[in-house]
Amino acid sequence: MSVHSLTVPGAGLVELTVTERGQGHPVLLLHGGGGPLTVTAWADRFAEAKPARVLTPVHPGFNATPRPAGLDSIAGLAATYVALLDALDLHDVTVIGNSIGGWIAAEMALLRSPRVSSYVLVDAVGIEVAGHPVADFFSLTPAGLAARSYHDPKTYGVDPAKLPAQIREAMAGNRTALEVYAGRAMTDPTLADRLSGVTTATLVVWGEADRIGDTAFGRAYAAAIPGAQFTLLPGTGHLPQIETPDALIETVWSFADAHATRKPGRSSTTGDLSVA
Repeated sequence: MSVHSLTVPGAGLVELTVTERGQGHPVLLLHGGGGPLTVTAWADRFAEAKPARVLTPVHPGFNATPRPAGLDSIAGLAATYVALLDALDLHDVTVIGNSIGGWIAAEMALLRSPRVSSYVLVDAVGIEVAGHPVADFFSLTPAGLAARSYHDPKTYGVDPAKLPAQIREAMAGNRTALEVYAGRAMTDPTLADRLSGVTTATLVVWGEADRIGDTAFGRAYAAAIPGAQFTLLPGTGHLPQIETPDALIETVWSFADAHATRKPGRSSTTGDLSVA
């Protein structure tokens, strides 16, 4: 784990905590509102299964990391991660984002960084679709959230009351950071129209059982992005990286490989994350 200092327009100096594993095709993996733990095990699994260099940053404010006052929007996070790719001099990057991480990835795509060869939005939020609202995350009980998030909530749902106090405190802090960035609605009414400006290859992946945003919502997301592909994963909900991790790896890797300017498995990066 390293802390990288970045100067981001509108946000000032941002200290970004990033974990890296594996070697090969560079992958920037952006977590959702549940925090970094929702992608940690999958990042390990991905880096073990494929020749990939997987970078997993913590959105500032999550896991009690510092968040500058000027960094208070999804667009600001997108600019932060574009700055990270520049600072590390990465090329041919695949950006993967789940939930609000997918929203961040969508905003990154609109910034058109030449360092990115593909985007994968996994059960992303952010757009508004008539008749298919995003679930009111902040009003849901833990059991209600699990029921909407998982194909198999009995297996994968978590009862916060049974977790250590330190974990519960971190979850509460993450919830606060999520509201700062995404608002309580977790949508931007301008986003769907703006996505017509995306020019980089994009894949929208959706869990068939997702009830945070249903499959019609996912298909509308893909339809808003010129040329975007849409893949529906059976037996999974809002967090495929937890319920069907191997299926997600194969889906993502196939797309990343197809759109890579340098084939995965070959040396394709020069950035060194150990230098802050």
